[in-house]
Amino acid sequence: MKALAFALLLGSVSTYAQTTPSVAQQKAAAEKASLEKPYNPKENAEAKIAELIQKAQKENKNIMIQAGGNWCIWCLRFNDFVQKTPELKKIVDDNYLYYHLNWSPENKNEKLFTQYGNPGAQYGYPVFIVLNKNGKQIHTQNSAVLEEGKGYSVQKVKDFFLAWKP
Repeated sequence: MKALAFALLLGSVSTYAQTTPSVAQQKAAAEKASLEKPYNPKENAEAKIAELIQKAQKENKNIMIQAGGNWCIWCLRFNDFVQKTPELKKIVDDNYLYYHLNWSPENKNEKLFTQYGNPGAQYGYPVFIVLNKNGKQIHTQNSAVLEEGKGYSVQKVKDFFLAWKP
């Protein structure tokens, strides 16, 4: 009887340990919940990019596509980083029309991702696709090279944005 009780106790502890998020997972979930969710899985991305191309031609700007999803903490962190770093936000606002291209189980935007060479499959997310004002893809950027420590480097991101401005 004691052996059975011990086995049941061990099983419940083991199950509890597997289903209870770690402190790190809890912190990541809280951080993710606190960040803006810029990706819209319901949006017609093809139509939106066509609209941005027309606007880019009028404003003489390039289009910066940040591909990823609201499920991706690094995607959300990058958006937050740019929005809260005045120097980076100014470069973006002055030179780009910025678009968050969704990739998620709800909407993989397969046609667009195929058109842009499926960079997420190669680099992971976020990944950046730079279009000129006419909609021609001029650069694809892996986000890993923009990281520093547990975040992003202001200088590396600034250099990236400045390198592809019109």
